[in-house]
Amino acid sequence: MTKKDIINLLETIATYMELSLENPFKVSAYRKAAGAIERDPRSLAEIDDFSEIKGIGKGVNEVITEYVEKGESSVLGELRESVPAPLIQMLKLPTLGPKKIAKLHKELGVVSLEALKAECEAERVSELSGFGKKTEENISKAIDELLTRPERYPIEKVQQFRRLVEASFDDMEGISRYDNAGSARRFKETSRDLDFIVETKDAAGVAETFIGLPFVKEVVAKGERKLSVVIEHDLDQIGVDIRFVTPEAYATTLHHFTGSKDHNVKMRQIAKARGEKISEYGVEKDGEVLTFDSETDFFSHFDLPYIPPAMRETGEETDVDVSGIVTLEDIRGDLHMHTVYSDGAYSVREMVEACIAKGYEYMVITDHSKGLRVANGLDEARLCRQIEEIKALRPEYPEIDIYTGTEMDILKDGTLDFQDDMLEELDYVIAAIHSSFQQTEEEIMHRLQMACENPHVRHIAHPTGRLIGRREGYAVDMERLVQMAKDTGTVLEVNANPRRLDLSSDVIRNSGLMLTVNTDAHHSSHLDFMDCGVATLQKGLIEKNKVVNTLSREKFREWVQKGK
Repeated sequence: MTKKDIINLLETIATYMELSLENPFKVSAYRKAAGAIERDPRSLAEIDDFSEIKGIGKGVNEVITEYVEKGESSVLGELRESVPAPLIQMLKLPTLGPKKIAKLHKELGVVSLEALKAECEAERVSELSGFGKKTEENISKAIDELLTRPERYPIEKVQQFRRLVEASFDDMEGISRYDNAGSARRFKETSRDLDFIVETKDAAGVAETFIGLPFVKEVVAKGERKLSVVIEHDLDQIGVDIRFVTPEAYATTLHHFTGSKDHNVKMRQIAKARGEKISEYGVEKDGEVLTFDSETDFFSHFDLPYIPPAMRETGEETDVDVSGIVTLEDIRGDLHMHTVYSDGAYSVREMVEACIAKGYEYMVITDHSKGLRVANGLDEARLCRQIEEIKALRPEYPEIDIYTGTEMDILKDGTLDFQDDMLEELDYVIAAIHSSFQQTEEEIMHRLQMACENPHVRHIAHPTGRLIGRREGYAVDMERLVQMAKDTGTVLEVNANPRRLDLSSDVIRNSGLMLTVNTDAHHSSHLDFMDCGVATLQKGLIEKNKVVNTLSREKFREWVQKGK
């Protein structure tokens, strides 16, 4: 549990109260308490008494104490029982907030998205005060979009689906091992469905158990060795194919259903030239079927090195020397993360210990700067306090180098959020655009140029600002940015957060850039995003020597001290 969990609890209670038409002052008390905790610079482990925080009254403090001690809230439980679940689903509609939903429920009796759609079509919504024809049309359109299953989901959503399935497999008897396959295993930015390979001696039993899980909404097909279902998570649905295999066929089945189609075609061509034939069950030769203990052994049979799933796209990867391509094991540190000083969930100390647990040799604390108020960005005074805290922590953790830093905003006019005299006090400076995305390409490039030309800025974070499936990002002349980075010795980032993967593999391939891959972690668990970032590098055929945070502890220290 973190401070973020408590903030989310209080915000959720406030939302449910609004839907219940609770006293506005009571709703406000929970929202004010959430804001007070957000602004408090301590992590959950460092807060002994929430009632001592200004803005938290006795009643709210009791709710927090119960949640911290028991992991649940009786207040929220009662509210959930009294508020129809579909009203919560309506919060997904961008045109509606809790107050308007409560009014629709009270005045029209709507208790589902379908019912609200019907009221819009009957033009009864626009008859209510506060709702016009345009609002009614927007609500109707938003419902259609929400209820329409997309052809493909962005990788962040696909991973949520994947974790849901994998958590059920972990708790299920009869499964010896499993892997996800298909485009999700190849870390495609979007996927149509999910594939899993499951080794079991009881396929029928596992299938029946899985079908009975609450998130399984439809059984599409059920056979002796394959189960196809539709699962649901947070109103979204996706198809899942599960193939049950024997231990002998596991490696080749996993390879076959990982794909891609072009990769498999190329592998079959290689096999054919040797008088062999590849199938999901093994490699056929002279009437025999050869099986393998692992994919590594499978590739070795064809005199090929292990090809990471992320690279298996065009078939050309079989002709690439993969020995120098970066791997997850090559990453020695994470250079972009946040703490409770800004909008992170954990303290500096807790993030240090999380990085040590990952086996990292160095790390950089890079909280937001003052211009990003929504993220509780640090002004000069707070940044100086953080610098002193980091310096004081260093002797306690000799196994890792802890660098001071910032993710500094590049402001609308191109000026940087901190003056050079402040930047000189930091070990490492990241610059990033977080606002005014609608600017022209020339205005955006001016901002990026000002950052790249600053002698203290070592790297540009998420350089296009895109969010996969949500936001295109701002207008960047990528060819010009690449040259700008090379000319100024500025590193560009591959942001490993699955929402971003920015820069993309298409951009970095053949760019010749010096890159860094970082998780932009706002929670200790976000450090696990690194696999997504490394997969993006692998798709871009990036070698280890082109990634800054593959440097050894000593070499990275020299690189930091040398400056641009």
